[in-house]
Amino acid sequence: MEWTAYAIGMRTRFRGITVREGMLARGSVGWAEWSPFWDYDDPTCVPWLTAAREAAHDGWPAPLRDRIPVNCTIPAVGPEAVAAIVRRSSGCRTAKVKVAEAGQSLADDLARIEAVRQALGAAGRIRVDANGAWSVSQAITAIEALDRTAGGLEYVEQPCASVEELAAVRRRVTTPIAADESIRRADDPMRVRELDAADIVVLKVQPLGGVVACLRIAEQIGLPVVVSSALETSIGLAAGVALAAALPDLPYACGLATGALLEADVVADPLRPVDGALPVVRPDADEGALAACRPEPADAERWRQRLTRVERLAG
Repeated sequence: MEWTAYAIGMRTRFRGITVREGMLARGSVGWAEWSPFWDYDDPTCVPWLTAAREAAHDGWPAPLRDRIPVNCTIPAVGPEAVAAIVRRSSGCRTAKVKVAEAGQSLADDLARIEAVRQALGAAGRIRVDANGAWSVSQAITAIEALDRTAGGLEYVEQPCASVEELAAVRRRVTTPIAADESIRRADDPMRVRELDAADIVVLKVQPLGGVVACLRIAEQIGLPVVVSSALETSIGLAAGVALAAALPDLPYACGLATGALLEADVVADPLRPVDGALPVVRPDADEGALAACRPEPADAERWRQRLTRVERLAG
């Protein structure tokens, strides 16, 4: 396959980045994306390449549904910015809110949650994501306060870093706990089930090695699944949509409406929600759109060198 690098600005700083980068290629069955974050070492990037190879050459299981309900994503912004983000979400009635951002306080999180509740209305659902930033005691305090302010949280995603800490928090709070990093960055994802550490698991296609690998994890772990993105373009998001469409049950809105966080896309008709849901489609990259997202030559070469290293590891 011939890989092409891309670089797209973020509308708001998210996960510490302001530009999303990666590579795209067309395979025998469709376009694929490979976009591991730059803070990941080469071995961590191997499952991302496995997922891209699956997308390019193997394809995905037949869908069981044609629409995927999705949440809007609220970065660690001030409360004054929340309403506009919710308005742009095209009917999403669930919001995933970033909390525990470095340099911010619980008071900042509470103000953001209050603004989200006002923007969504009483019937909207709110979930929060701490990305493992809290200790057990911090998590218990924060979850109780955030739950009160939200009028009830749908769940809290990865409040602490370790599976053992998740289990300790889960025993102390009534709000459901979702595991993300404890699944996708763990040597043994089944530890979450063994320790009763979560009520929900978050699966992301690229970090876990593809759609089929995620379906296998979902079957083995036996917990409700939320499919989330890794901040991909519409090419990568389509893999998450395929996973959500193939799951036997899909009780929660998925975190796949993140294309709105990017200033541009590489397809002519980006994957965006309509009435709070994404269609189950597989878009092709558009040559004009892709050309507009090409990085500087030195950055493209850096990606080619990285891909070469990871391909050697993957075999």
